[in-house]
Amino acid sequence: MIKFNNYNFDGRKALIRVDFNVPIKDGKITDDTRIRAALPTIKKVLDDGGSAILMSHWGRPLKDIEKKPDLTLADFSLSRIVSHLSSLLGVDVQFADDCISDDAASKAASLQPGQVLLLENLRYYKQEEKGDKEFAGKLSKLGDVYVNDAFGTAHRAHASTAVIADFFPADKKMFGLLMEGELSAAEEVLHNSKKPFTAIIGGAKVSDKILIIENLLEKATDIIIGGGMAYTFFKAQGCHIGNSLCEDDRLDTALELMKKADEKGVCIHLPADSIIADKFAADATTSSALNAEIPANWMGLDIGQMAIDHFKKIICESKTILWNGPMGVFEMEKFQHGTKAIAEAVAEATQNGAYSLVGGGDSVAAVNKFGFADKVSYVSTGGGALLEYFEGKELPGIAAIKK
Repeated sequence: MIKFNNYNFDGRKALIRVDFNVPIKDGKITDDTRIRAALPTIKKVLDDGGSAILMSHWGRPLKDIEKKPDLTLADFSLSRIVSHLSSLLGVDVQFADDCISDDAASKAASLQPGQVLLLENLRYYKQEEKGDKEFAGKLSKLGDVYVNDAFGTAHRAHASTAVIADFFPADKKMFGLLMEGELSAAEEVLHNSKKPFTAIIGGAKVSDKILIIENLLEKATDIIIGGGMAYTFFKAQGCHIGNSLCEDDRLDTALELMKKADEKGVCIHLPADSIIADKFAADATTSSALNAEIPANWMGLDIGQMAIDHFKKIICESKTILWNGPMGVFEMEKFQHGTKAIAEAVAEATQNGAYSLVGGGDSVAAVNKFGFADKVSYVSTGGGALLEYFEGKELPGIAAIKK
């Protein structure tokens, strides 16, 4: 398999699958992390004397328009990021208002070295998500070389992420620098981890994290569980959790996971206490309580100080750290202290020599929000993709390049 940096793009048109599915509000990009992450790959192509044809999706236009008739395709257009991308690259990015039209083919064909063309949203076509071979074939004709640099969509067997690779020989398809970095970071944690290895798993639902926890039982020495999912574990043990989030149909699953961990000698750490609220709102009245004794009509929305102190000790003694999921509703100021404290602990452990990988949309949003993104070893751009990778699944976008 070709290493990206070993390939000379001089005179080549690189067809690059990027993930520019960035949040946009009132026409403005609110977080351009994914765009910036793709810049080194694009710049290497241009510096070599090649040109770049960029393809990406944004949202789910056809499905969303079906649900909300007041929406139009224009609400999902990638034209909204052209100006920002141009300023980041220092190049006037051209735009094709379709991805497989005659206009797209003409603009791609006339592209000169050092130039960049962005194609319109791939998901304007239902064939993209269906992994349609004919659609992938039309896309493939736009470039000489295929580069997959979209880790965030690597778990999807879509036309532009998996099927398209079949149209390029082994010496003309490869991962971009972002994808290589993502895989290297994941491999470091999964297969080269130093002990103690602590996995911090947060978020709302146990059901979303069952497979990753089961897989990590084979790798980790410690698993910290926080966020809304922790209350399912407490209720499973007969504790009073008030109105806290709970998946009643996963109580047996929680007990089973704890039993498996015990059998494998893996320590599962649950938060001893919580910051509780009388309602799910930024202006809620708050208090604190042990997680075994949350009063009726109150709900846990963040981990408490006892939990923070305990978790920080575990994290700071770790040599390898994987963090996926927040400790509470960190979007609200009253309930962000726990997640921020964990971010601080991960940064401190990293400074002391630990390898830390932060992945999953909310975890990434948290380290960015609290200013710790440059203080951990690696911040992944993939949410679902990283999760499935750690669940032990083969990702179609990765398999397509390797075969």
